[in-house]
Amino acid sequence: MNTPNSREGNLIRFVVYCIAYVMAAGVVELVSQKTPLRVWDLILYALVTTMVLLFYVYRFNREQRFFERVATLPVLGDFGLTVGLTLATIASRILVMYFQTLGKVPSYGFQASFVKHESTGLFWFLMLAEGIVLPILQQYLTTGFLFNYLFRDNNRTVALIGIVCSGILFSLLNFQHSLILLVIEAAYGMFFAWSYMYTQTLRMPIYLAILSGVLIVVMM
Repeated sequence: MNTPNSREGNLIRFVVYCIAYVMAAGVVELVSQKTPLRVWDLILYALVTTMVLLFYVYRFNREQRFFERVATLPVLGDFGLTVGLTLATIASRILVMYFQTLGKVPSYGFQASFVKHESTGLFWFLMLAEGIVLPILQQYLTTGFLFNYLFRDNNRTVALIGIVCSGILFSLLNFQHSLILLVIEAAYGMFFAWSYMYTQTLRMPIYLAILSGVLIVVMM
């Protein structure tokens, strides 16, 4: 029960991590539906998300000692790779926005909420919450903890299954009432998972997820 080698322990831990994420996402949804933003709501958001983020970081770093150390690639260790992944993220998000303007792809839930309650304060709150904090939490769940617990075998089949499962989980965490958006989010989730597998560091998918999240908010 005490190490990531325990299936029962892994399941319990992952459920706890998911519950913590639901709490953070729920507070974001609660605050974003109210305008103007209230101080006590923002304080609640800050307390919950800070607590969850610190919990994730502590648990992830603590569990790393149970695994063999492997070579990792810093975010700028392969500058060409980083630039390529950055451009791919930017270009794909612009393409999604373009199809949204044509009405072929629906808006994300928080985009619709912003249009309904548009304000400068709400924009910056969504920039912080949807653009930065939630993407970080999602990558700890969909790449860090998920691969640590279920997909650590060093072979191509396990890696491919892990990438697909990570994409599906990422799509569920960003649940939208649209099949098209669910598929798009699953594709992004698999893209982020691949970057994690390739670089063997959580920094890369976190960077790409934040970039993607910020672009969604900026292009509302």
